[in-house]
Amino acid sequence: MPTVLRENGFRFYFYSHEPNEPPHVHVDRAEASAKIWLEPVAVARNLGFSAAELHEVVGRVRQHQRRLVEAWYGYFGNGGR
Repeated sequence: MPTVLRENGFRFYFYSHEPNEPPHVHVDRAEASAKIWLEPVAVARNLGFSAAELHEVVGRVRQHQRRLVEAWYGYFGNGGR
């Protein structure tokens, strides 16, 4: 599970066994976890983040979207992109 970014207590990472899904990132902090699609940025799943925390997560993903997408394709390959 490569970690791509750590910021404000959030850990942004990929599961190495998900190369056939659209680009996305998992985000954890404390006991909460979310899965965020990267193109376009959208919440796929939220387990435990409050609405305010999820808003912050999505904002941070948008802020770092280019870096996260580049990291996804750098790790998993272009997959036809």
